[in-house]
Amino acid sequence: MNAAKRHGNFCHIACAVLIILAVAASGCMQAATTPPPAGSSLVTPVNATAPIRAHYAPGEITRLATEAQAAANASLEAIAAIPPQQRTTDNTLIAFDTAVSDYYDTISPLIQMGYVYPDPAIMAEGMAVEESSQNFMDEVMTRRNLYNALQNASPRTPGESRLYNVTVRTFKKNGLDLPDDRLSHVRALRADLNKIETRFNANLNNDTTTLEFTQEDLAGVPADTLAAFSRTANGTYLVTMQIPDYTAVMTNADRNLTRLKMYDAYNSRQAETNTKLLEEAVGLRRTIAQELGYATWADYQMDGRMAENPATVMAFVESMKEPLQEKNRAEMAELLKIKQTYDPSATAVDPWEVVYLQNEQKKRSFAYDENEVKEYFPADTVVQGMFATYGTLFGIHFDEVKGADVWSPEVRLFRVSNVSDNATVGYLYLDLYPRENKHQFIYESGIINHRIRNGTVVLPVVVIVDNIAAPTAEKPSLMTPDDASTLFHETGHAMHSMLSDVPYGTLSGTNVEWDFVETPSQTLEEWVYDPQVLESISGHYTNASEKIPATLRDKVIAARNAGNGYDFSRQLVFILFDLRLHTSDGPVNATAIYTDTFAEVNGKSLTAGTHMPATFTHLMGGYDAGYYGYMWSKVYALNIVDEFKKDGMTNQTTGTKFRQDILSKGNTEDGNALLQEFLGHKPGVNALYTFIGINASQAPGAGR
Repeated sequence: MNAAKRHGNFCHIACAVLIILAVAASGCMQAATTPPPAGSSLVTPVNATAPIRAHYAPGEITRLATEAQAAANASLEAIAAIPPQQRTTDNTLIAFDTAVSDYYDTISPLIQMGYVYPDPAIMAEGMAVEESSQNFMDEVMTRRNLYNALQNASPRTPGESRLYNVTVRTFKKNGLDLPDDRLSHVRALRADLNKIETRFNANLNNDTTTLEFTQEDLAGVPADTLAAFSRTANGTYLVTMQIPDYTAVMTNADRNLTRLKMYDAYNSRQAETNTKLLEEAVGLRRTIAQELGYATWADYQMDGRMAENPATVMAFVESMKEPLQEKNRAEMAELLKIKQTYDPSATAVDPWEVVYLQNEQKKRSFAYDENEVKEYFPADTVVQGMFATYGTLFGIHFDEVKGADVWSPEVRLFRVSNVSDNATVGYLYLDLYPRENKHQFIYESGIINHRIRNGTVVLPVVVIVDNIAAPTAEKPSLMTPDDASTLFHETGHAMHSMLSDVPYGTLSGTNVEWDFVETPSQTLEEWVYDPQVLESISGHYTNASEKIPATLRDKVIAARNAGNGYDFSRQLVFILFDLRLHTSDGPVNATAIYTDTFAEVNGKSLTAGTHMPATFTHLMGGYDAGYYGYMWSKVYALNIVDEFKKDGMTNQTTGTKFRQDILSKGNTEDGNALLQEFLGHKPGVNALYTFIGINASQAPGAGR
């Protein structure tokens, strides 16, 4: 499944929080000295059983956030107060990176609790901190005194030059060329926008939509899945909109009406409230962009990204439309044949039938049952197999920290270290299973980024939040290959954060161009479908030594791309919808625009009464006018995969090169330069055409 389909929310909360892209690091709010070269042997001490704090009393998150803001403010004001003749690169540019990174290092664990903490009151505090931190950083990045102080920096190295250019560009994009009254207006508009985005996400996070079904309604759903559903007093089942529940019903329920009810409910969560919030956000973004001198929000967002402008993106997307439509039509025709075996009068496949029919196709055309395949992929086995794969590629170990202090008992913490010297690289939290109040979707968050502060290395801390089916008394958590691919994807983001070797927090890890950030993750998700790797991460839940049989493994791999036309067409709808919202020149009707876009791409009308835009958290979590980045960076990812295939997907020499040339570099170089360094040539878009299984002329834009 492609990234667009499986992500209910942004992949890493950090990227949406701060205007400077997403900053991180640690410390005491002091100006930094000139950092030593990346790779310094001095490391800031970390509590190995609690790299971040996991428990809070009521009111404590709010207090800590207030204190962090006050400390950051003092450090920033000290920078601005330095007399011009005494300003240096160290006490302005480097000190600014340190102060902002210190601030984020303090608040990011607090924000994380807003998505995972078991107590809803504490969660609410965390969500409030997310909004207040956005407002604070919006204000910081529009301070003229700071901007003027930074102008005196004279970068001495290529790394400092990159830091200077990125930082100054961010200030300029936030309106430092405007007069004070208009700058204040933009700041106020941003505060309103932050509030709306936070409310939108909180509404979905707190949504409790549940449907009641009889056992007959759920015929076809596996017994172990049914056993996990809550029951009413009269024996009916209560099915939530959480990913494991929704996916199980949409994939397996034989009754069409059951799937229709689930589809309508899932795509209508918070319909009235969130649709209005999205439309209001689009209007505010348009106003902000125009105040800053841009024609549209899309023009504003793409300034400084790899795509550069909306016209380039639209040319790329439009080049994909016709071949994708042709591919999708062919796939739907095959699914229709399956549907007609039990409904001879059928003339079309409806959206709520696609996943079910694709599952039937696997049984009929590829001769396997996904419920059978899951038995070979217990979550713990997949995790250990994934760690072994990444360990081989990048020369690292993953060791579980026993007795770790975590926010919920099922959360696990791992220390990541280099094989060569056993030096700690960083810490990785896995929060894999749904629970009451937990955020319902899937993402990676770089809580603390690698950097060098006062001569010592700050170790990165990363959290992966997933929502796979929880273990039961009878069975462990079992994963589909698609679930495994998702986990590999999010851990790919984690590797980008974890293996960074950048001295500056604001350039470290995933703080890269927004249309490059999905490149490492979409690269590494491909490992699941390598025969050797797929076998290595398997082990039947009743007998770990029993690997998936080669014949079944090969069938899974053969079926992997059977739905590419549908998946990428769906992604195309999201991209076009996003672009049309954010290139609009007036008030928008989000539901109408989405409905029209769906019909244009798919050649059929969307179900009346659903409101998918109300659930599209990407557009209220950092991917606004940026959703194209998934397909755009897929081009880069597939070119990287092709490079690996030359000597084998688990070749450590290529893995080391990938680590050194791309993962370790963060945003110290432009993404195009990193790709050229690793590949030895410019990436070409034909890799994407081959992957999807379409024929198209060379598209402008990505990979040009």
